Amino acid sequence: MSTPVIDLALGKNPKDTRVVVAMSGGVDSSTAAALVREAGYDVVGMTMQLYDQGEPSPGQKTCCAGKDIFDARRVADQLGFPHYVLNYESRFKDQVMDDFADTYLRGETPIPCVRCNQTVKFKDMLGQAKELGADALVTGHYVRRVQGAAGSELHRAADASKDQSYFLFATTGAQLDFLRFPLGGMDKAETRAHATRLGLAVADKPESMDICFVPDGNYARIVERLRPEAHDPGDIVDQAGTVLGRHDGIIHFTVGQRKGIGIGGMGDPLYVLRLEPETRRVVVGPKAALGRESLNVHEVNWLGDGPLRAKVHRVEVKIRSMFKPVAATLFGTGDDTAAVTFDAPQNGVAPGQACVFYQGDRVLGGGWIAR
Repeated sequence: MSTPVIDLALGKNPKDTRVVVAMSGGVDSSTAAALVREAGYDVVGMTMQLYDQGEPSPGQKTCCAGKDIFDARRVADQLGFPHYVLNYESRFKDQVMDDFADTYLRGETPIPCVRCNQTVKFKDMLGQAKELGADALVTGHYVRRVQGAAGSELHRAADASKDQSYFLFATTGAQLDFLRFPLGGMDKAETRAHATRLGLAVADKPESMDICFVPDGNYARIVERLRPEAHDPGDIVDQAGTVLGRHDGIIHFTVGQRKGIGIGGMGDPLYVLRLEPETRRVVVGPKAALGRESLNVHEVNWLGDGPLRAKVHRVEVKIRSMFKPVAATLFGTGDDTAAVTFDAPQNGVAPGQACVFYQGDRVLGGGWIAR
């Protein structure tokens, strides 16, 4: 396999260019580090210690656990560059875990990986990289940074099946100027092939799939531990308010959910239509009632050309990470708020999830779906 051309476009000779690589201990970030090292850059590895410091449990597929820190250091030692571990446990709890729990309590469905990128990784870690005199922060994300006429642009990865742009919508223009994504033009098979070519011990390591602080996938248990009141029971009602059953906490539900509602034998399948945290009610109904023609978003990070406010933009939007983009009209209602109208009604619009805006492969930004 040939050696790829890695040019980080920093305007300096690679040997005189220091880059910090965010290393999770997985194959993607390890390969990104190895490739920029192979290209002659002055590499420093950084790994965040966020939550679990011990050995992963059987079947656990998370990042930033104790074993992952060991793997990241092993790759750095193998390739001969320094590696530092940043203890961000307190910041992570305050900025990501607490937000995760509080979002559930508001009857919304959170995306902690976005908050982690938005706060700990691309704010705290990026700042630490600059303090070390780095010219760029490199990550193993499958996304592309393109230099446009008006500055740095965020684009979807070449491999649509691995694209992570949905989780990076909150990356600001200033952060994009400092970030580099050397894997954005590759697919996963190519990444693993380079890891094998370079002799990395993590070449065959499974991908991280779970949220790092929820290794067993039991979100409710974590929320209950952080916010004991999350277990308060309430009613399951139909659209007319008729009580159909009881539940043991709205944190067990999300908009669009069909399975696990606990009121079988009611005829046609029922779906969660909305959550009412004030009354602790879960409102259910037929699938036809899920359709939404529009939504509002807040905390918008705008990466498009020109202002967001009072402008109409034709876009495609994703309202969940695995959701196929659909055509919509975006209207800026403020500096960081907007309204989205779908060309056709969409099911499963869940408050707390992200709505990300695209024009072709370019990411124009995104925001959080409001209740």
